[in-house]
Amino acid sequence: MFFLCFIVFVVSSLNFMRVSSFGENCTYTPVFTPSTLVVKFGDPASATCSICQPARTEHIFGLEKAVGETSQNKTSISWTVDSLTEWDTSLICFYNEDGKLHRSTLPITLYQPPKYVGFSFLNHTGPMFAGHRYSLLCVVEEVAPIENLTVTFYRGQTVLDRKTPSNPEKTPVTTAFTVNIIPIEDDDGAQYWCEAELQLGAEGPQPPPVVASEKLTATVYYGPQLKGSSHPDPITVTRGYPLHLNCSAVGNPAPSYTWKLPSDNPSSIKSSILTIESVSWEHGGQYVCNVSNDANDVTVTFNVEVKDNYTSIIVAVAVILAVVIVVCFISAWILYKQKRMGNYNLKDVFRLRPVHVPVRTDE
Repeated sequence: MFFLCFIVFVVSSLNFMRVSSFGENCTYTPVFTPSTLVVKFGDPASATCSICQPARTEHIFGLEKAVGETSQNKTSISWTVDSLTEWDTSLICFYNEDGKLHRSTLPITLYQPPKYVGFSFLNHTGPMFAGHRYSLLCVVEEVAPIENLTVTFYRGQTVLDRKTPSNPEKTPVTTAFTVNIIPIEDDDGAQYWCEAELQLGAEGPQPPPVVASEKLTATVYYGPQLKGSSHPDPITVTRGYPLHLNCSAVGNPAPSYTWKLPSDNPSSIKSSILTIESVSWEHGGQYVCNVSNDANDVTVTFNVEVKDNYTSIIVAVAVILAVVIVVCFISAWILYKQKRMGNYNLKDVFRLRPVHVPVRTDE
């Protein structure tokens, strides 16, 4: 009898110690591991539901599922599925304690990266014109869940915009996003593209799945832009000197040039520089250069004034004066010699022939 009482005491003590070891916070509320499940469409998946103390025989410990298999003991239920293809599903683990129901839900996110990401200009083909508005179109096909999708538009490596939809649909959908741009001259040759990223949180794949579109190289047309500094007005050029008029410009496509001369007649010159090697009086007047391409045209006006070559006149006058001075000097010298040595014929002096004048002598 004593031995039987001892056994009952030991068993009761063990039960008390077991209950105490769980602590006052131990309840029959089931706990899932992991707490959140993120699975790629068609991949296998698994999870475990646990309670902190063994289930009693009279209590109900179970798992609600739409797919998969389970294995169970008194403290846990293991769930596995070979290929998860149910888009809107979850697991519910429950424990019924004398009519008091404890339950937990495991949220399952089934995802599918985009099958294709397409990129284009909306309702436009061919070159763009600087300063005009255009729309970029990014199409994302068969992605889920779309509320976890972020679409980013790029110009080169520069982010233009990001789009995040608010659609709660769980199954794969195809959706489109647009961004407006106004290109400038520097955007000629730039590459535009977009990428779709599924951001599934810390429980999802790392790094997040990303699918990029092809890159489109833009051609941007812009009107002629004149190079160099402005020219004086008017342009003064000396008669006999060369004249160079320059209306060079950059643009896309490359600009063409036409000239109108002071005679109001069009010129056959098709280059950006008009050259006259030796200016005369008739070259004075207004020259008009028209620079044009498919985007715009620019007109440049040159007013040319021709002045006389005063340097030549001064040199000529100086030469004449020098000649006069030399002649005067020679004449003065000859007169001086005549007074000292006799009479000379100035004409004979310039002819460089000696003239003999008889000299009277006293015999």
